[in-house]
Amino acid sequence: MQVARLHGPRDIRLADEPEPPRPRAGEVTLKIGAVGLCGSDLHMYETGRIGYTIASEPFVLGHEFMGQVIALGADALDGEHKPLRIGQRVAVEPAVPCWRCELCENGHPNLCPHHYFYGLFPEDGALRERMNVSARNCFSIPDALSDETGPLLETLGVAIHAIDLGKIRFAGSVAVLGAGPVGLLIARLAVLGGAAKVFVFDKFAWRLQIAKAWGATRIFNVDDCDPVGALLDATDGRGVDVAFEAAWADHSVQQAADMARYGGRLVLVGIPPDDKLRLKHSVARRKGLTIMMSRRMKHTYPRAIELAISGAVKLEELVSHRYDLEETARAYASNAAYEPGINKVILRVG
Repeated sequence: MQVARLHGPRDIRLADEPEPPRPRAGEVTLKIGAVGLCGSDLHMYETGRIGYTIASEPFVLGHEFMGQVIALGADALDGEHKPLRIGQRVAVEPAVPCWRCELCENGHPNLCPHHYFYGLFPEDGALRERMNVSARNCFSIPDALSDETGPLLETLGVAIHAIDLGKIRFAGSVAVLGAGPVGLLIARLAVLGGAAKVFVFDKFAWRLQIAKAWGATRIFNVDDCDPVGALLDATDGRGVDVAFEAAWADHSVQQAADMARYGGRLVLVGIPPDDKLRLKHSVARRKGLTIMMSRRMKHTYPRAIELAISGAVKLEELVSHRYDLEETARAYASNAAYEPGINKVILRVG
């Protein structure tokens, strides 16, 4: 089968590799259909690392994915404890927790210290034609949703978890720094959740136009203004109830803290390329900010599917570019260069 493997920074090679073995108990084999390209994938592609995880040998990227079940191990029950079937389309939660530790048993599988994660070194991801996955991490994709919507359920799940942490109140105010796919979904969910004012900041005009179409109160291009000054002007100096940092987590973290009101909440979603958090202690302390670090997602797939089915969140509108598996290297290079109009890239594997 064909596999796209990352051999080092900006070095993706396509090769023929052996088929996966028969699935074990609690596993299924998937024929991969579609894979999303995430900002965290770009970190690994560009530098060979993300946070303190360093890829010391070649591995396969791809953690936003869906596929069709083609083989079943014993006791193959999905994430809602239903038997999986041959031919069924499923979206996959990429983090596989142990389900037995203190964090898992207290309802926080996203914080499991014993988990592994498809597409994060050393665990191979979905940029290959077939793979075995944990059945419990599979969620059935309804017929109303397309194959390319499947990977985006993971993206939406990350946004839902961030919104949960933000505790947005009806008629409240929100700022979102970074209008990539996750930031756009956070903004859309804030609108749906009853926020009266949603301010979105980015450097790419095409992303900001999606934010506006999805209900943002005001959009700001950070290359054309002082983001903090613009936000404070728009709120008469008060700031916002909740500020979400969903960019690359460098100077944008401090900007988000400066935008939050006294007693407000700061939710950090972006991942800094150098694994450092830059935030003035005095601002956070004097404002008495509640700072939440958003790690992936938890218990979000059923809600993400319901939102997608309802049409309240139109995931297909995020997709700007589509590539086939053999074009994976080109797809990553295009996204890393932020070519005009690029937003969400989908790799069509099946």
